[in-house]
Amino acid sequence: MKNFKPSITALVPLALALLTAGGVGLWATHSVAQDKDAKAAPKPALTVTAVQPQQVRLAVKLAANGNLMAWQEASVGAETNGLRLTDVRVNVGDRVKKGDVLATFSADTVRAESAQARASLMEAEATAAEAAGNAERARSLQASGALSASQINQYLTAEQTARARVEAARALAQVQQVRLNQASVLAPDDGIISARGATVGAVVGAGTELFRMIRKGRLEWRAEVTSAELARVTKGTMAQVTAASGARLEGRVRMIGPIVDPQTRNALVYVDVTPLPGNTGPALAGMFARGEFELGATPALTVPQATVVVRDGFSYVYRINPDNRVSQVKVQTGRLAGERVEITSALPPDVKLVASGGGFLNDGDLVRVVAK
Repeated sequence: MKNFKPSITALVPLALALLTAGGVGLWATHSVAQDKDAKAAPKPALTVTAVQPQQVRLAVKLAANGNLMAWQEASVGAETNGLRLTDVRVNVGDRVKKGDVLATFSADTVRAESAQARASLMEAEATAAEAAGNAERARSLQASGALSASQINQYLTAEQTARARVEAARALAQVQQVRLNQASVLAPDDGIISARGATVGAVVGAGTELFRMIRKGRLEWRAEVTSAELARVTKGTMAQVTAASGARLEGRVRMIGPIVDPQTRNALVYVDVTPLPGNTGPALAGMFARGEFELGATPALTVPQATVVVRDGFSYVYRINPDNRVSQVKVQTGRLAGERVEITSALPPDVKLVASGGGFLNDGDLVRVVAK
């Protein structure tokens, strides 16, 4: 029997078939292993960016409520008695300057009385001149004995009496001139007319209020500050005020009220205010306003507002751990400054926090951290 010796040409196809079968088996085994690994690896719950707290200086402010009031109000009344109003030249809201005529009274009677007083003065002056001449002649004859002592005394007494009558007549003329001047009601200062009681044709008595005006047009904010916080406010402290109309004003503390209301335990702080440019609403006396006193600045640890998540009335941030899992950390918040909020509770300054999207995370979730 002859030995069988296969040829090399016959073995090559067989070897290729075996190699192919082995490769397919290895690939299938590797694919199954990858599928198992893929199923076993957890998926990130969210892709986030990381931020760190920043140390900045934040303004310290004290909030308060109050009212806008006139700095000072002037009452403009009638100074003369029994005259009839003939003209009222201003109305509520008008701006006036010191010395402007606000209203006029009928002055015919006063003019006549003033003319009579001037005539009486001229008569008294003429009588006084005659008396002075007689007295001078009596003095010149005193040494000659042509006139007795009693006659000389009569001339001297008549001179003094005439002078006194001149002074009385002059005073009466001045009184009538004052009454004539009072027929025109003048503004006592620059300001804005806030109330009007004058009516054309009315006959008013002396002291009757005709107008009220805000002196200089100045307003002040009367802020109510509690007794416990009163010591934080001092004269000269700056304040930012917003009226109920939306008008924004800035001011400076002029004075602090000397008493505290025993019912509310609040004190009044008087702030001189001026409207800021670009206001969309008016700032009027009697309007409610809220504001903040600027008490300086202090260092604070802050994070973006989007970093803080509010749940069930509490504030939380999400710390990113080295394994990219997050931990929910309860924090206390403080002052706001633009897009940042102060963290008042203990928080390491180098901690990494989820910048935004924390509302979609839970404690222990895996996240994918990417650069900003």
